Amino acid sequence: MGPLDVWDFSSPLLLLWMNRFYIYLGCALGVTLWICVQVVIKKQVIRSQEKSVPGAPDSSFSLQKKQTHVSGVKIFYGSQTGTAKGFAVTLAKAVTSLDLPVAIINLKDYDPDDNLIGEITSKNVCAFLVATYTDGHPTESAEWFCKWLEEAANDFRFGKTYLKGLRYAVFGLGDSAYQSHFNKVSTNVDKWLWMLGAQRVLTRGEGDRNAVQSKHGSIEADFTTWKTKFISRLQTLQSGEKKACSGDCKKGKCETTQPDSGEMGPHLQGKLHPRDVEEEEPCESSSEEELGTQDYQSLNSLVDVEDLGNIMSPMKKEKREKAQQEEKAGVNRNPEKSADSEGRAMITPALREALTKQGYQLIGSHSGVKLCRWTKSMLRGRGGCYKHTFYGIESHRCMEATPSLACANKCVFCWRHHTNPVGTEWRWKVDQPELILKEAIENHQNMIKQFKGVPGLKAERFEEGMEVKHCALSLVGEPIMYPEINRLLKLLHQHGISSFLVTNAQFPEEIRNLRPVTQLYVSVDASTKDSLKKIDRPLFKDFWQRFLDSLKALAAKQQRTVYRLTLVKCWNVEELQAYAELVSLGNPDFIEVKMSLVV
Repeated sequence: MGPLDVWDFSSPLLLLWMNRFYIYLGCALGVTLWICVQVVIKKQVIRSQEKSVPGAPDSSFSLQKKQTHVSGVKIFYGSQTGTAKGFAVTLAKAVTSLDLPVAIINLKDYDPDDNLIGEITSKNVCAFLVATYTDGHPTESAEWFCKWLEEAANDFRFGKTYLKGLRYAVFGLGDSAYQSHFNKVSTNVDKWLWMLGAQRVLTRGEGDRNAVQSKHGSIEADFTTWKTKFISRLQTLQSGEKKACSGDCKKGKCETTQPDSGEMGPHLQGKLHPRDVEEEEPCESSSEEELGTQDYQSLNSLVDVEDLGNIMSPMKKEKREKAQQEEKAGVNRNPEKSADSEGRAMITPALREALTKQGYQLIGSHSGVKLCRWTKSMLRGRGGCYKHTFYGIESHRCMEATPSLACANKCVFCWRHHTNPVGTEWRWKVDQPELILKEAIENHQNMIKQFKGVPGLKAERFEEGMEVKHCALSLVGEPIMYPEINRLLKLLHQHGISSFLVTNAQFPEEIRNLRPVTQLYVSVDASTKDSLKKIDRPLFKDFWQRFLDSLKALAAKQQRTVYRLTLVKCWNVEELQAYAELVSLGNPDFIEVKMSLVV
């Protein structure tokens, strides 16, 4: 065997070693190819899964869990008479229709120091229904919450972003008859929340118990309108839509969502309210239009004087253009002028429902009559009221009525639950006294007829009761406010009906001009200025002087007069000496003491 025929085992190994780089490269290419194949296969599997999902819009469909934008609604209320609480229940029912969890919380039981900060991350929307009470103060149940919120808003340690992320809406309950502090509490709550960085999702709503000035005719209608907007806003938030507030906000409205309601145009976007634009939060307005000068300066950077002209000129121009457009469209911004020339009816649907439940028979647009319990008692042969004992009045022949459901006070002891309207002057439609007397007698007789068949009813008294001989104008409200009160009294006397009229001592001029009545009463609910303010909660700013002048006017009347002293437990029963001084001021013929134990 020759040397070439000898097989050398090391030769192949040497060959491999010499070509090792090509081998490495081939292995790398193979691994890379394998990885690419696996990636392609995996993508094909994912695409096939996406196509199998019904309703998928495109290949970018995500299998992740759907994001929640609103987790629930918390409704906070501060109420004195229960109106705000009732609105809270109504709002909760409407929210439930959106399949959202809802909680109703009394501000009296809520500690903002511990709980309010937690609403930032909860994705809840908070609705605040707050009423304005005496002198623009919050109700007792909301007093602590408002105090804490005010202190936090003005405490630099909390900062402007303390409540950033909290979404809220505010609805206020007030009475424009108290002009100086109408809906002051809701205005402040809205402002303080905004100062702490919270985002408003809906323009602050204002409910007005004064039906004449109410934008929608009654406080219930005002709330219904706001509630509808709130539910609509919740639906928008649920869908995840985000509409940034442009900052062009004026008088509680927003140009972004309500282009016809603001007073600054889009060309001013971002100049005055950059914070609202940057946060891209769904909202309707900022609260700067409701802040005082000091608050505004503390929250915003200074505007160069040279830029003021550029800002104010377009505002004035657009305001003029808007006014011209409204004038052409026949829009009147004054609710009094836009109302019927005769004025609105005093009796709103809500008032009618409330008084009807209390047993009133309503007459025309502002009067009412009710069957007194002493009338019912005497029809059955039992005792009558004190008028029977004091003055010989037959209770079963007495008609209790009023030509005015409105009053100038909102007394704490009012047994009508403050359902009646209030005002300092007559601004309603005026019904003729002939109509009032005719329907009052007819309604009174109808109520007597309904009593027929009651066990113990005396037939002779039933027949006598059908003929009215006395009229107590003391049912509700302030009868002396009625512009035609003298004509009504004249008609009563012409029909042989005696007149007992009660006034609340806030209309001295009307007392002086009042024609003689059978007996004139003045309610003396307190003996000092402070206690009268707390008990009667009068609308007049000069209520004490009016009170004293009314008593003096009573002393000058040449007829039978009566002081009705209203003593309210824990309020004014200790002021005996002051009461004695008031008695000498009015010099009444009689004094009646009326006790009110429950406030």
